[in-house]
Amino acid sequence: MATQRFFLELAYDGSHYHGWQLQPNAIGVQEVLNNALSTILREPIETLGCGRTDTGVHAKQFFAHFDAEKLMTDGIWQIDKGGFLRSLNSVLPHDIAVSNIFAVNADAHARFDATLRSYEYHIHFNKDPFKHGYSWLLRDEPDLEPMNKAAKIIMEYIDFSCFSKSNTQVKTNNCKISKAEWVKTDSGIVFHISADRFLRNMVRAIVGTLIQVGKKEIEPEDVHTIIRSKNRSNAGTSVPACGLYLTEVVY
Repeated sequence: MATQRFFLELAYDGSHYHGWQLQPNAIGVQEVLNNALSTILREPIETLGCGRTDTGVHAKQFFAHFDAEKLMTDGIWQIDKGGFLRSLNSVLPHDIAVSNIFAVNADAHARFDATLRSYEYHIHFNKDPFKHGYSWLLRDEPDLEPMNKAAKIIMEYIDFSCFSKSNTQVKTNNCKISKAEWVKTDSGIVFHISADRFLRNMVRAIVGTLIQVGKKEIEPEDVHTIIRSKNRSNAGTSVPACGLYLTEVVY
């Protein structure tokens, strides 16, 4: 029986996971999803995700691909898609939800075929038990005007070594950022950023640096020097993972 490649669309609360990636000594979302799919399909299933999220980071939209034999034959679905999704969600824990499955070409790749990824970082200023673990509580409200000025400066560059976790195994630290903007909400502020790819810890390091600008610890123009230095120690501290969400992946 021939295998067919599928894409799964899912969302997850990352609070209790060590990120997406399969790891030897910690539980990641990928391991839980692999086990659930293997249980439902009664064959060994290994997924590959559209990217990696750090420990505690959430995903409102995430894609993973996998190969399976029993779902489709000669282009014809052998199962009811709605029933399959309900069965899969019943096996998955409450903090992981699958919303769609669709067949793709054999060479389709959830990670390498993605052309755009978008993240949000949420910050609130008043203690709220319902935001704990899903937004960062910041005591003093920063000034958004210089923060957005600095965000525009970031968009002028492509080499973001200064915002990358050190010793990562990537071929390049170049990313094309197409959006970087702070927006005020009823209860706080949200940072929106989109790019073709992101480096490990990049968004949290950018947010930490922009918060320094908003607190008047550095000037927006200092971001030029930070980025040109290509030195992580010159950028701001990484903010907590709880406020970060992967919100969109485009193919």
